[in-house]
Amino acid sequence: MATPVAAADLPASLPALLARILQDRLIQVVFQPIVYLGGGGLVGYEALVRGPSNTLLHSPVALFEHAARLGLQGQLDRACVEMVLAEFARQQLPGTLFVNVIPDTLLDGHLPAQELARLLAAQALPPERVVLELTEMQPRAGYPALCQVAADLRRIGVRLALDDLGEGFSNLRLWSELRPDLVKLDKYFVQQIHQDALKLQFVRSLLDMARAAGAVLVAEGIELAEELAVLCELGVVMGQGYLVARPAAQPQLAASYLLPDLVPARAGGGRTVRELLCEVPFLSEHASCDEAYRLFAGSPTLFALPVLSGMRPVGLLSRLHVLESFAKPFSRELLAKKPCLALADRSPLVVTADTDLQTLSVLVAAAERRHLVDGFIIVGDTGYLGMGTGQDLVRAISEMQLLAARYANPLTGLPGNVPINDQVTRLLQQQRPFVVAYVDLDHFKPFNDHYGYGAGDDMIRLLGELLQAAVAPGADFVGHIGGDDFVLLLQSCNWQQRLRLVLQRFDRQVLQLFCPADRHAGGFHVADRHGQPRFFPLTSVSVGVLMVRAGDYDSHYQVAAAATLAKKAAKKQQGSVLYIADAIAGTDLVRGAAGV
Repeated sequence: MATPVAAADLPASLPALLARILQDRLIQVVFQPIVYLGGGGLVGYEALVRGPSNTLLHSPVALFEHAARLGLQGQLDRACVEMVLAEFARQQLPGTLFVNVIPDTLLDGHLPAQELARLLAAQALPPERVVLELTEMQPRAGYPALCQVAADLRRIGVRLALDDLGEGFSNLRLWSELRPDLVKLDKYFVQQIHQDALKLQFVRSLLDMARAAGAVLVAEGIELAEELAVLCELGVVMGQGYLVARPAAQPQLAASYLLPDLVPARAGGGRTVRELLCEVPFLSEHASCDEAYRLFAGSPTLFALPVLSGMRPVGLLSRLHVLESFAKPFSRELLAKKPCLALADRSPLVVTADTDLQTLSVLVAAAERRHLVDGFIIVGDTGYLGMGTGQDLVRAISEMQLLAARYANPLTGLPGNVPINDQVTRLLQQQRPFVVAYVDLDHFKPFNDHYGYGAGDDMIRLLGELLQAAVAPGADFVGHIGGDDFVLLLQSCNWQQRLRLVLQRFDRQVLQLFCPADRHAGGFHVADRHGQPRFFPLTSVSVGVLMVRAGDYDSHYQVAAAATLAKKAAKKQQGSVLYIADAIAGTDLVRGAAGV
């Protein structure tokens, strides 16, 4: 790190100040953690740079703008990369290093791929631990030239990220041209996302694009617990911001960061990473490569070895990599006495023991393939606990899928009564507030009698599909009791908006199931249960909502009884309606009704 310099010792003119910054490397480096949003596990750190304190060039924006005006931007960018690599290596920070680079710096000869490889080797940093974040700026040399540079960087093992997505058109062009491994979502679209439906839809669309392109979306600027909750609901895997940790010259060394407990338990049987825990020996960061080799050679079933600093994971040794390294000629002489971290993966996947299995499966799918092969490190409040394997994770997910299929409704494939009751019981035991929405079709039996059971099945499937599309994946649960009755268990922050959307879409799409004459008449004639001809309105949806707080109910039976009362109240209204009730200790208390 650069030695602090008093402002009085620095030149007054900006060109002279910039020259002094470049000459004496008066660049301050700070690091901000990037974590897995599902459990707070560390991904790595983004390096940020500043000019000397108490000067006009302290701000990175002012620093780089002034360098650009003087034609020194590439030289400054190169100097910043060198300082970042040196400081990251000096502090021996764990995980992946994210480094900001201006595309033109890579194109104008200031930082070619082979030179970057040399800089990394000088700091003993494996290229696979480094992600270059390309800024939004359009490259002067054109996209084909930048694509060639990107291919050269990937060839040496460095990954690429696109920074500040959403600031302008050109970074969408960069995404299309470069196909980056990660995409950083600009903080503008993160801040207040829980109160802005347009931002929410924008991020949802970007997630779809990222999945199609095989990229991971990283949210920047997370400051509120509500923002974190929405991002988790949407399925954003990684993020950073003041809510996690502020940038610091010497960041906290932690395998995981404590996040607000707003991410609800997934509807996956309540199973967590803890059940995959295997007791695996570990090595100190000061242990030698020879010690690692002997452990693997003497234990045929040992698949990996965590490397710890105290009780904090700092690396992972792969059995295959260690044994292959020692099988090469003269390897024992070259490697035996070196620290075992020389052969370790310095950015292993680290998860907390209480992370649910659905979240872990998302993390593994979004991460690199080696994590599925080498396994993942499991930590608790006091540090290292053990490891889990990709094989055990796949087996557990398969068991959950088979169990879900066993109790699923055959018409919609949604969970039936047993998993619904289990999920309600689990939420009650966890003392979590949640919302029960009992959904029922109005005038469904007359429709079924008039149009036939095939059309009736189509209507039930339509409602089931609309419910699944409207809820937040992972945060909300959709179950099919049977017939035309559905139950939703909601923990998403904007559940009312989601339910109203279901009603609006159903009223619009159900029309296709009626003949033109009935659509025009607004209903149809069919014999009622007494055999008398009767006019029935077009089928609508009634939703009775019960808000459940911690301690309100003792069992899923009481919840079901109260939710049934809410549904009956909803069905007394005309047309598609959302009826919200509040029940305390079994007493139904009307809060209001809201039609669409």
